[in-house]
Amino acid sequence: MAKVESFQLDHTKVKAPYVRVAGTERNAAGSIVQKYDLRLLQPNTDALPTAALHTLEHLLATYLRDELPGIIDISPMGCRTGFYLIIWDEHEPSTVAAALTKVLRKVLETETVPAVSALECGNYKDHSLFGAKEYAKLVLEAGISDDPFTRR
Repeated sequence: MAKVESFQLDHTKVKAPYVRVAGTERNAAGSIVQKYDLRLLQPNTDALPTAALHTLEHLLATYLRDELPGIIDISPMGCRTGFYLIIWDEHEPSTVAAALTKVLRKVLETETVPAVSALECGNYKDHSLFGAKEYAKLVLEAGISDDPFTRR
C-alpha cells in the first residue's frame, strides 16, 4: 500500500498555524514541484466552516498568485484545518509564510470575493466573506510559524 505523506505526520504534535514543506518532487528533466502544508488551525481541535473555507480558497487562489510565482494549485484539506499549495521550484518556508501572512492581511481588507457566480464556481452559494475574515484574524493574531513543531 502506498504511503501518503500527510498520513505520516503526527497531527498530535504540530502547532498551528504554520507552513511546512510536505514534499518535493524532481523529475528526470530536472523540474521541481513542491507541496506545502498551509495549516491555519490546530488539527483535531478546530475546523474551518465550509463557507469560510470555500471563500478563503477563492481568495488564496487569487492573492497568493500575486505573491508567489509558479503556483500550480491551492486546495483545501479534507479535514478543513488548512490548505495544500502546489508550486514550481523550491521555496523557503519562511518565504511562503511571509506571503501567506501578507495575503491574510489583504483578506481583511477585501470587500468582494472573486469567481462567485454559477458560471465560475461549482458551489457559488456556499461562501462567507465574514467567516473568512474572522479566521484570517485568528491566524494573524497567532502568527504563522515556518516550523510545524515550534512556534517562531
